[in-house]
Amino acid sequence: MKKILSSLLLGLFIISFNSEFAVANTAAPTKTVQTQTAAQAQQPALSVKPLDLVNNPSAYMRKRICMTGKFSKFSTLGLDYKPAFRSSDKYISFLFFRDDVAGTIPLSELKMFVSRKVAEKLPDINEGDTIKVTGTVFSNALGDAWFDAENIQLIHAKK
Repeated sequence: MKKILSSLLLGLFIISFNSEFAVANTAAPTKTVQTQTAAQAQQPALSVKPLDLVNNPSAYMRKRICMTGKFSKFSTLGLDYKPAFRSSDKYISFLFFRDDVAGTIPLSELKMFVSRKVAEKLPDINEGDTIKVTGTVFSNALGDAWFDAENIQLIHAKK
């Protein structure tokens, strides 16, 4: 009788645990720079030019990509915008310079985000430095590309 009762209780616990897990997983996914799913970590990053992403953000939705560009600045652009929400308490955005025009014009159609915890650990990155970013396109709100950076690497420091 004890074996049956303990088996029954174990079964109820497993069913309860799985139900709670399933309910928790039905919420809208939130991605952060620090955490990624196992599938994302195994997915190879597509190499994409920033302007190609800007011209067709829908083609790269939920895809892991890497881009190289000249760093413009850290910013608050796009933070706290409800349709593609990234909290200004937890994230900071950053910009590349446009590479299709002369001068130093930011590519503001590309909203890139990194968690503040990760940004604090980055080496000094200055305007004009070449960086490589890897991450996932999570939205195309306003027809723009919204990108979560999981890795930022300094490729070449401007002298």
